[in-house]
Amino acid sequence: MLTFEQKQAIIDSFPELTKKEISLKRVNYHFMDSLYEKTIVVEKLHPNGNGFVFVGDLLRYEEEANKGLVNIRDYDEQQLREIIEDAIQYLSEEAEEQEPIEEVWQNREGAQLMLAFEQRSWNVYHGENLEEAFGTHDAAKEYLLEEGFRKKK
Repeated sequence: MLTFEQKQAIIDSFPELTKKEISLKRVNYHFMDSLYEKTIVVEKLHPNGNGFVFVGDLLRYEEEANKGLVNIRDYDEQQLREIIEDAIQYLSEEAEEQEPIEEVWQNREGAQLMLAFEQRSWNVYHGENLEEAFGTHDAAKEYLLEEGFRKKK
């Protein structure tokens, strides 16, 4: 496993990323040229070596990703470089045009939420207000089910 300092050195070698310190000695790395609202590529890199890379809905990381994030704690140098390159490329490419996807979800009390696929994100709306955003449909679906919502037929 790479140390915190080794991971930072590798990540710092990407000139397109900007380091921002956050709480508890953790750091985020932003890709300011992202075509999307999402700019954080490396999230919550911690001195214990734990951290996450945003991969959205890239199929290559489908089994590892949780809400579009992959834990890089046990990644070696080559794996870390590859996933960061993939994340930067993902945030640099225009999403393919596709028909909008919208689903209505309802709980037992009758409250409704809208799940919509927009610009590579699965967004949960309460009325016009964005409640949550997810990198994959499965992550959004899991969230809605945990909150007691079911897809309306």
